[in-house]
Amino acid sequence: MNYYLSAFIHLLGLLSALHAVWRCRTSHGAIAWGLSLLFCPLLALPAYWTFGKDKFSGYVRDFQAKSLDRKKMLAQLQLAAHGAEALAPDLTQAQVGYEKLAQFPLTFDNQVDLLIDGEQSFEAILSALRGAQRYVLVEFFIIEADRIGKEFQKVLLERAAQGVKITLVYDEFGCWTVPTSYFQEMRQAGIEVVAFAPGGWLKGSLEINFRNHRKIVVVDGEIAIVGGMNISDDALGRNPFYGKGRDTQVSLRGSAVLGVQLCFLHDYHWASGGKVPAAVNWTPQPSPGGSDSTVYVAAGPADPGDTGTAIFLHSIQSAKRRLWLATPYFLPTPPVLAALRTAVLRGVEVKVLIPTKRDLFLPYLAAFTYLPEALEAGIEIHLYNPGYSHQKVMLIDEELSWVGSSNLDARSMELNFEGNLVVFGKRFADKVEAMLRADLEKCRPMTAQDFRRGLLFDLGVRFSRLFVNVL
Repeated sequence: MNYYLSAFIHLLGLLSALHAVWRCRTSHGAIAWGLSLLFCPLLALPAYWTFGKDKFSGYVRDFQAKSLDRKKMLAQLQLAAHGAEALAPDLTQAQVGYEKLAQFPLTFDNQVDLLIDGEQSFEAILSALRGAQRYVLVEFFIIEADRIGKEFQKVLLERAAQGVKITLVYDEFGCWTVPTSYFQEMRQAGIEVVAFAPGGWLKGSLEINFRNHRKIVVVDGEIAIVGGMNISDDALGRNPFYGKGRDTQVSLRGSAVLGVQLCFLHDYHWASGGKVPAAVNWTPQPSPGGSDSTVYVAAGPADPGDTGTAIFLHSIQSAKRRLWLATPYFLPTPPVLAALRTAVLRGVEVKVLIPTKRDLFLPYLAAFTYLPEALEAGIEIHLYNPGYSHQKVMLIDEELSWVGSSNLDARSMELNFEGNLVVFGKRFADKVEAMLRADLEKCRPMTAQDFRRGLLFDLGVRFSRLFVNVL
């Protein structure tokens, strides 16, 4: 009996190894999974079928066919953009690249405003929610049932009581500590609450891959607020471990809101099992006097291409003079690290702002395998001291920037659903520059001395790199 069981397990290992060779995104991933499944199937089989799936099957389905006339919407967007001043010639290639990544056109009638840290961000979010008249779409990776989480819930309940249709999508892994009663109270008030949970052997909060890391608020199809901040007291500096945190959101008015809304509804359609919300506004709403050119680039494992990696590569390759990047983690994939090094060789000033404090220990340690190589290549690493910096911001030259949810790591590039608002224009770029300059003044430059911490630390660094990104 044991013989037949062993033979069956090894047969499953062989078939799974063939599946890995056929489906894995990278050659090193295929080799690692294939060898593990062949020679140690008892351990590798559950790991592979939990972490090794290559795509988020069934994500897009027929949402667009059910929910909107895409051609009609695009025609309205083109009409709204008629007469807008074209971008500078040296930005047209960047524009084409971002539009292809987003599968949505750049629009020119928007007002984009920076929201720096939790106070500004939550004030804008709660104000937008209180002003909702028809519907609200909300999506967050983490929603805590803490002070700000309860205030957030209270406002949603108030608007629902006034007849506003509210749809909320939360990630089950990100919200696994939230009491069931928190969401149940909203459901009882008529709010549609949907959990985003990957399918598979470990469906729900236990599966760490294919998580929805986006942060989205859309109100009436007229206002969108996106970025990297979660609904948590941590963003307001109420956690003594993190101290005064740094995060960045953006508030958006204009036709580009429809791109954010489209992204949300794709997520909702999949998570809800195929539902499509009624009475959603698809008419572009230009912002009065708005002149910011912007597009929301959504990325995730359901994409036919590697959009999550491509947005970093396209942004880096678009830089001619400077590239400033703020990220919580410095865990670049080999192509992205090579692109950063090549940018330095082209004469681009590359500055990377990362936190001194940590939130997740393994990514913190693993970063030290990449940081020495980055410094040696001429990439400037700046350590933010006052508190934990969670922002995800990029500034490219003088007229291009983006704010979003993508971290500089393989998880954001290959495994998570992310979204970043790309903005063309000197007005907004100047604001991003001023914000980052203020952050850099609170940083200290990383030097080779930061890596000399002894043999035990070096072993921890090497070991953590093996496990920080489960591919």
